[in-house]
Amino acid sequence: MPKPTMRTLALTTSLLALVGTASAQPQGKVGQYSDVTIQGTILEPEKLTVPGDAELQNMLKAPDGFQVTVFARDLVNPRMLAVGPKDRLYATRRTVGDVILVEDGDGDGEADTTRTVASRDGMHGIAFDGNQVFLVTVNDVYVADVEDDGSFSPLRRIINDLPDAGQHPNRTIAIGPDDMLYISVGSTCNACAESNPENATMLRAKKDGSSRTILAKGLRNTIGFDWQPGTGDLYGIDHGIDWLGDEAQIEEVNLIEKGKDYGWPYIYGMGEINPQDNPPEGVSLEQLARETEKPLAGYTPHSAPMQMAFYKGAAFPEEYRGDAFIAMRGSWNRRPPSGYEVARVRFENDRPVAVEPFVTGFLNEGENGFGYLGRLAGLTVAPDGSMFVSDDSNGVIYRIAYTGDQAAAQEAQPVPNSFPEPTPSELANAILEPSQSEALEVTASFPRDEAIPVTFAADGDNASPAVEWSDAPDGAKSFVLLAEDPDAAQPKPFVHWIVYDIPADVTKLREGMPTDVVIPDMPDVKQGTNSRGSTGYFGPKPPVGDPAHHYHFQVFALSVPSLELDPGAKRDAVIEAMKGKVVAQGEIVGTFARD
Repeated sequence: MPKPTMRTLALTTSLLALVGTASAQPQGKVGQYSDVTIQGTILEPEKLTVPGDAELQNMLKAPDGFQVTVFARDLVNPRMLAVGPKDRLYATRRTVGDVILVEDGDGDGEADTTRTVASRDGMHGIAFDGNQVFLVTVNDVYVADVEDDGSFSPLRRIINDLPDAGQHPNRTIAIGPDDMLYISVGSTCNACAESNPENATMLRAKKDGSSRTILAKGLRNTIGFDWQPGTGDLYGIDHGIDWLGDEAQIEEVNLIEKGKDYGWPYIYGMGEINPQDNPPEGVSLEQLARETEKPLAGYTPHSAPMQMAFYKGAAFPEEYRGDAFIAMRGSWNRRPPSGYEVARVRFENDRPVAVEPFVTGFLNEGENGFGYLGRLAGLTVAPDGSMFVSDDSNGVIYRIAYTGDQAAAQEAQPVPNSFPEPTPSELANAILEPSQSEALEVTASFPRDEAIPVTFAADGDNASPAVEWSDAPDGAKSFVLLAEDPDAAQPKPFVHWIVYDIPADVTKLREGMPTDVVIPDMPDVKQGTNSRGSTGYFGPKPPVGDPAHHYHFQVFALSVPSLELDPGAKRDAVIEAMKGKVVAQGEIVGTFARD
């Protein structure tokens, strides 16, 4: 085997932000007006040749009783793995742009046939649902039927407008216990304010591609995610920010819940403030640190977590069942390198308590530096309880099997549905009765009870319409605007716009308002979180073929100057804060349908 060589470069970066205040930190001032010196490393180990199984056993390290063998070689670029009908193994190949079926026809533990079953540029995520397969590229989601011979029927595109790619183009997809599609969309950058609210998120949609919403945000690049057996909780492993130093940022194990913000790009790790990026106007970093979710566990920075799967098989010893396993691709931004291994997330009492190495030895240090046998990408559990792991650099799929004495057959635990359908609720104006009989006259950029122009729809410019209302009645000190669709399937009603703390002397919102949580030229006005999961206005986008939906733009005059809610508040919090304070209300209704 050749001696490994490497390329290495140490960089020192001084970050100076320009607004706000900060608290002192050991390494300098961190926050608004940051002044921090950070030393970073570029270290790229050299790729080594994968040896035969005999030599490989001496190089790779696994717990006692486990054996790692090569299942398939010369696959070029196998990335995400999934087991389909009839226990067949499939792999996507991003650089080749296809999906391959990898079969072991004679059952000797080594693949003997490989064939392409689908092709699209940038093919990456794959998930099976009975005899259907879902595939995702950068912008598109496809569905196909799985034929008896394992091939796929012609692909049918169900989504064509996922955000454009940048630094993290590799989308992944899965079917949740609620029978919905889950799509991970990474950030376009290392750390920045995204212009598209669907970047750095986990999306959720129906299996026909409709009703897409943001389940959770602030997730820099959560390629690996899965549902915990027994509880149905959704966990994901998020890539940490680069260029914060060799020992920062940890790779985050997050419990991903609807409507939560996981901090990126402003807050990382266990509540640390990113010194590079300043928050949206009107929001402090300290506030974001309080409001965003912290990970439940973390792992060595820069390990580059990829596909993740809970072990739901029966072949591993009891102590491993219900734990999660992650393919760690390996670092380029740390000295010494991290990752290049399979890691285990150990659970106790249904919560992660530790992340620890499971299979190591893919990274080696020689006289001339570091070299690697594999950069791991895909991971899935086979029906026989073994585990497949792909290496997209050397083109190998490994099989990890337990051959010790403790293996015992046991039924895998089912994953219950932990996402019940939301209970329908009334429109806001039916919940909030005014304390006096005065009504507000509301007008907008569309005629009352007529079609809303496509300019204001999500498929058009997604610009908010101008909305105007009559002067504040006596005793009114502020206004709130809520735009809701009661005809949506879920949530019901679907909230398209929340604006609150509008001063009493303001009786119009112009067309094309920004989506910032605090409006730059109206610093007292705040915008809430809509049902899509973003802030500000989101235009009508009913399912294609639905009858026209009705969009209620409701304006409320309140007896208080402020709801005393943070920017980005959700509907329930806004309505609760408004109760007993409404002195007048009015609305205008428009309709919209998609052909």
